[in-house]
Amino acid sequence: MPMRPTTLKTLAGAALLPLALVTPGCAQSAAAARPPEMPAPEAPATLCSVAGTLRGAHGEQAEVSLCADTGAPRFNITAPATCRVGRTRIRYACRTEGTWKVARSGKTLGNGTLPGSGLYPGPGSYDVSATVRVRSTPAGVDLKGTVQATVALTAAKAKPTHSVTVDRAVLRRNATTTVTYTIRRDSADGDGNARLGMIGQEGTGLRISTADRRCVNPLVGRYPAKTRLAHSLDCTVTELQPGHPETLKLRFTVGAKCSTVVSKLGYWVPKGQDMFTGNMLAGPTLTCR
Repeated sequence: MPMRPTTLKTLAGAALLPLALVTPGCAQSAAAARPPEMPAPEAPATLCSVAGTLRGAHGEQAEVSLCADTGAPRFNITAPATCRVGRTRIRYACRTEGTWKVARSGKTLGNGTLPGSGLYPGPGSYDVSATVRVRSTPAGVDLKGTVQATVALTAAKAKPTHSVTVDRAVLRRNATTTVTYTIRRDSADGDGNARLGMIGQEGTGLRISTADRRCVNPLVGRYPAKTRLAHSLDCTVTELQPGHPETLKLRFTVGAKCSTVVSKLGYWVPKGQDMFTGNMLAGPTLTCR
């Protein structure tokens, strides 16, 4: 059944001057001198809409909602559900798993497994769908199906604070290619710390190396293991400032088997001791031929 869009609206209250400071003779000039009120930025929020009810052969029911975050560089998709059996009013918590897809005007903007996230495209009406399996042991519910809902997101798209680019994006077989990664912080938000991770395809023989002491191949296994992943590299920079990017010069050695290399940049935008102000930014993907 089609769902009505769920819309979040924020109303900004107008600021008032204290009455003691406004006299009839200067009221007009004081009003003219005040700068126009700017609408307050919309705070991050979670929008949920009932997306459908799954039913089983023995009276099992699972009411599934689809939820999307707004107001951040990334938005999260979740599918909470409640379960019950027959006509009982007792509702049970359910475990939901599956896949999701977000589309606008028929164009898919993101997909993945639940719960998941993607880049927030900005305000608009989005069609969110999910293929789910909902289970509840106390209720004896185990149902599968597809649900969908439409949500209207109104938060402005957040301006990116960080970026990562490369000077070349193609690796060559049986060769070592040097690639320079440039990491930027183009906003006063955040600090100079960021961590860039790269990983190739396991089993291809790819080796990622560098003389830069800020980078290391990840250590795996139990202590005192000394095995490191040659096809992966982690780099930490600490001096990022607007107008002062950091560069990393890395070497990618490819054998007879080609391997792509994906990357991701993690950074913090501290707000006191809030632990949920970090972000992950997808970096360039290196191809091979």
